Amino acid sequence: MKTVAPVIHSDPNILGGIPVFVGTRVPVKTLLDYLEAGDPLDEFLDHFPSVRHDQAIAALELAKEMLTAYANPAG
Repeated sequence: MKTVAPVIHSDPNILGGIPVFVGTRVPVKTLLDYLEAGDPLDEFLDHFPSVRHDQAIAALELAKEMLTAYANPAG
């Protein structure tokens, strides 16, 4: 995995610890819900302007890396 600035943050004082995009109160799950419903990324970004495009892409890349690693465990 690449070393990048964190894009997802969990803090018990922000929405009870639900993972959110760094610097926002927007849950990462909201992005996934939009995409699951068939909404384009740009619609999510229009509705949540505090989330930057690069943050959303980085979160999706992280999810892809984690799912790939889970599906293909080393060892």
